[in-house]
Amino acid sequence: MQDDLIARAQAWLAEDPDPETADELAKLIETSADAEVAAELADRFSGMLQFGTAGLRGELGAGPMRMNRNVVIRAAAGLAAYLKAQGHAGGLVVVGYDARYKSADFARDTAAVMIGAGLRAAVLPRPLPTPVLAYAIRHLGAVAGVEVTASHNPPRDNGYKVYLGDGSQIVSPADAEIAAQIDAIAALADVPRADSGWQDLGDEVLEAYLERTDAVLTPGSARGVRTVYTAMHGVGKDVVLAAFARAGFPAPVLVAEQAEPDPAFPTVAFPNPEEPGAMDLAFATAARANPDIVIANDPDADRCAVAVPDAASATGWRMLRGDEVGALLAAHLVHKGATGVFAESIVSSSLLGRIAEAAGLGYEETLTGFKWISRVEGLRYGYEEALGYCVDPEGVRDKDGVTAALLVAELASELKEQGRTLTDLLDDLAMAHGLHATDQLSVRVEDLSVIASAMAALRAEPPVSLAGLRVASAEDLNRGTAALPPTDGLRYYLEGDYKARVIVRPSGTEPKLKCYLEVVVPVAEASDLLPARARGQEVLDAIKKDLAAAAGI
Repeated sequence: MQDDLIARAQAWLAEDPDPETADELAKLIETSADAEVAAELADRFSGMLQFGTAGLRGELGAGPMRMNRNVVIRAAAGLAAYLKAQGHAGGLVVVGYDARYKSADFARDTAAVMIGAGLRAAVLPRPLPTPVLAYAIRHLGAVAGVEVTASHNPPRDNGYKVYLGDGSQIVSPADAEIAAQIDAIAALADVPRADSGWQDLGDEVLEAYLERTDAVLTPGSARGVRTVYTAMHGVGKDVVLAAFARAGFPAPVLVAEQAEPDPAFPTVAFPNPEEPGAMDLAFATAARANPDIVIANDPDADRCAVAVPDAASATGWRMLRGDEVGALLAAHLVHKGATGVFAESIVSSSLLGRIAEAAGLGYEETLTGFKWISRVEGLRYGYEEALGYCVDPEGVRDKDGVTAALLVAELASELKEQGRTLTDLLDDLAMAHGLHATDQLSVRVEDLSVIASAMAALRAEPPVSLAGLRVASAEDLNRGTAALPPTDGLRYYLEGDYKARVIVRPSGTEPKLKCYLEVVVPVAEASDLLPARARGQEVLDAIKKDLAAAAGI
């Protein structure tokens, strides 16, 4: 078995086009007599990094179970073969990339493969936000797009996100068909790669995108809000500053320590605004600058986080949950006279449905991910609780942290002129529709079998009650529903004094088990708000405790 492993590693090494990963693998082979090194080598050759609806995402390194140039070239060749099989020979593929380690290399490799396959390719001029790539696909009439990014994953990760010509991320069966084409590649030498021939785009696409960002705002609307902004060591700063300047907002105060792209993400454990500690520097900057709101993007700027002043917090600031921002943007769009369909994923708050119903608008729930939300017919607005908002689906059929930031700033500006805040509007929504309290139980694991075991335990013995509320229905989403295709997840509806819902699913992009909780507490008058929030959090905490016990996590 060891001889076979070494033989496979040497065969991979022989065709590795990257001197850095080739050297890394050669050293692993040389020292493979060490048990720890042998286990590492076995892990790297335990299969091939699988291409799915999230494309590829994984840790950088040598070997087929890591993100590297060999794996990316094969993925690009599989995508090219799929596009040609779909009748798109000669079509244009647009490639974008972020500022992570190897992103520029992976982007150039992708372009080289597309030209080698007889397609055309255009590469964005520098590391730019993912929504710029999503916009460019439709703007340039491309048949597909690729964004090299691992979004908010740890520094040693990278990823490969694929869009089709409608500007939306791939869904089944395209993922399986691309994966089959990848599997058919026997050797890297079988993949033709050009040395040139692709187009290196200038700033014209970015300029067109920035012109489009203005469309999300109402002409003549208030623009006076003062903002602190962090790019979280990613690529959002220049585009956000340009968008805010064009719109006439005061220039955001930057979190200097996190303003410039840095693939090491030195000031945060995880470059995700939702992670504990990630916003500490932003709040410290806000303490000095005294803004009205704090806005953060994740590293590829497709997500948008918002924080508001909170005297009860030790930092003086409170991060709004994605569900809260989702509801605020929905209410703002209703106020602006939006028409069409509001959509969200099943793990997001049911408050959006109540807002849409009250406004006489269409409403749909989808599976998790903007690859599903963006495909809702007649979509006007879509959001997901993980800080993703699509506020201009005609321009970007994906989440867009830049246009979402603009719309939040417009809403906060209008409220500021009225002597009100985002928190005041959240209170209004609770009064109108009930207090929708949400929370998440998220468990990061080293061993993925822990997640499989937890899901198996819940399927074998579904809980009969959580937080003293009887489980009225337990759905295994693997079987699908009348409205949703099958997905690996469980959904529970609880009955009692409060409407409560729980969804449990493995993350599609990180080694996490995620449990999404919602409790709806009735609110009759303003004096009920504080006790309703306290009661809602009490029930959520009890659900988390009982659910963790039931899942064995």
